[in-house]
Amino acid sequence: MPDNHSKEVRSMNMSHIRSTNSKPEEIVRKYLFSKGLRYRKNVRTLPGKPDIVLRKYKTIIFVNGCFWHKHDCGRFVMPSSNIEYWTKKINRNVERDKSNTEQLEAQGWRVLTIWECQLKKKSADDNLRALYEKIIN
Repeated sequence: MPDNHSKEVRSMNMSHIRSTNSKPEEIVRKYLFSKGLRYRKNVRTLPGKPDIVLRKYKTIIFVNGCFWHKHDCGRFVMPSSNIEYWTKKINRNVERDKSNTEQLEAQGWRVLTIWECQLKKKSADDNLRALYEKIIN
């Protein structure tokens, strides 16, 4: 199935997808800040440039989008056009995530991941509370 947009329109759409300061990241950061936790954002010196780094707790949090990181939650659907490109790209993201997690754990960090789907209104409070408990314990 061909793309519904021209190459220029598709390029513009893709360029507007943010890699930092996304809505899910902001939700997690605001919650953690309200609980008194202080953190660093997108630390470039660590593998994977983690979204949130809590040095005091030696904990790193990745806030992953279900599509870009192939979460098995029903929200991830492989695009039906340009299948070869998307399969390669998304699988590469998943492999990079695994590699970054292994490197960080080898350096002594505790790595937590919260998914975009876990931050939807119905379940966000419970999932954020559980994340907070994992951090402080």
